[in-house]
Order: sequence, then structure tokens, then C-alpha cells
Amino acid sequence: MSNIIEVSGAAKSFGKESVLNGVDFTVKKGEILGLLGPNGAGKTTLIRILNGVITPDQGTIRVAGFDPVAEGDEIRKISGIVTENAGLYHEMSGLDNLKFFADLYKVQDKSEIGRLLKLFDMEEYQHRLAGTYSTGMKKRLALAKALIHKPEILFLDEPTNGLDPDGINLVLSYLKKYNEETGTTIIICSHVLHQLETICDSFAFMENHTIAEQGSLSELTEKYITELSVVIETDWPGRNGMDIVKGGFLRCRVKSKRGISDLLKEILQTHSVYSVSIENISVETIYFKIREAHHGQNRHHSHL
Repeated sequence: MSNIIEVSGAAKSFGKESVLNGVDFTVKKGEILGLLGPNGAGKTTLIRILNGVITPDQGTIRVAGFDPVAEGDEIRKISGIVTENAGLYHEMSGLDNLKFFADLYKVQDKSEIGRLLKLFDMEEYQHRLAGTYSTGMKKRLALAKALIHKPEILFLDEPTNGLDPDGINLVLSYLKKYNEETGTTIIICSHVLHQLETICDSFAFMENHTIAEQGSLSELTEKYITELSVVIETDWPGRNGMDIVKGGFLRCRVKSKRGISDLLKEILQTHSVYSVSIENISVETIYFKIREAHHGQNRHHSHL
């Protein structure tokens, strides 16, 4: 799969404050990538640079083959963006908002409006004023607005902020469905790690104004998780060194996924296994491992 975004050595300062420093970053065409990190890590600045809204101080950047510094307009034509401020006209209906932005983007196929209203379950609310919408509905309308011109790339900055758990699940499932149907590349900036675990194909972690690590969950697990904690529901009594979590559940530690297979084979010779889950493979666990490693490196360099 080819890269649609390539960033090498990007840096940006505002006055004396460094906001991005030595950022190397790639995004594959058609993937959903989670750009993760604490508030103030530089996620929004990186997105604005990729969009050509602000200029980097240094670095080589290509978005769909375009240079954001010289060809920002070309990038904005093929990308959609949703920021925390949805950018909607509250005194217009949901439908009129979409019609307005469709005209702005010179969208010829007006049936796209109806398709998006349907995709985001907005049909019955389309004639209401956007200002009367709930936070979740405004988010959905903002997504529909960002997708009206069928962009190749969708940038989302904290798209689940202010939503309740149902709203979060809805928005993320819409995005997954849209990505599967259209192959649109989606970049989601967030500081809420667990929400993105099931939707993203890969992750990039920002720490200290740079990309500290990037990869798929399985690649990162292999690199950072040295021991797996596995919980098995079984009638096997276990052996020394295994924790009984509660009736019928055992916690075991193994060195690799292959170790899980070996253990299950051993149990299944004499007993039953009803369920198996790995406790410590999560985006959150890996994020803290990366932070640990990154801070350790920084401490090491500060002593040199």
C-alpha cells in the first residue's frame, strides 16, 4: 500500500516555543490512523501544516504528492477537516448547511447530500436549524459537511469530544463504515486512546513535540510488550505461579502469542477452555511503554 502522506524532519516554532521538532510521519493510502498524544503535544499543529494552513520552519512534506507550502489549495480541494469547532451555520437547517458547502466545493452530484444524511442518520432532522442540534448531531453534520466533496483524506481533530458513550460509538462506527465503503484515508487526532483501538489500522504517538513511535497494534505489541498476561476461563485447576482471578478464571503469564497456543494445548488434553483474553495488549498499555522508553532516552541524552 503506497503512502498518501510523507513527512520528514518537520519542525515548527511559535516565537521561542518549539511546537514540532524533527517529525517523521507516514500515512498509507486508505488506512485509518490514530494520531495520539496528550494535549499540547503538537497534533493540531501537524494537521494544520499538512493542510497548508500554516507553514513549517523546516522539513519535507508531501500530501497526495502535493507540497502544502506551495500547493495548499490543491490539498484542501481533496481533503476534509473536522475541528472541535464544527464550523456550521446555526441559523440554517442541517440540509441547507450541506447544500451551502456542496455549492462551495462545486459538487455536481447533489445526491451525495441525501446519501450522507442517510449514512449519519440525519434524515428526520435535516429541516431543523443546526443551532438546535445536540452536540452529537452537530458532530455528525460536521462530518457530513467534511465529506460532501468526497475527499481523499479526512482530518479529524478530537471528533469525539463532548459526546456521550453512545455518541462516541455512533461517530466511530460511521467513520469505519465510510472508510470501508470509499477507501478514504482518515487521520484521527485524539488524547482518548481506548476509543480508537477498534477503529484504527495503525497509530502514531506524539510525545515531546515529535512522533515517538508509529505502527499497527500488532507491530507495536511485538516491540514493546515482553510478557503477555492471559486470562483463561477453564475447569483446569492451574499450577504454581498462576493466579486464580475468580471462580473458573486463571491468569497466566507467557512470553509470546505462541506461548498461549502451547498452554492451551496442554490444558485441552485433560480439561476444557471456555474463553481466552489477553489483558495487557491495548493502545493505552503500549502508549505508556512508549512514553517510558522515550523519557528514558531523553534522560540518557541529557546526561551526555
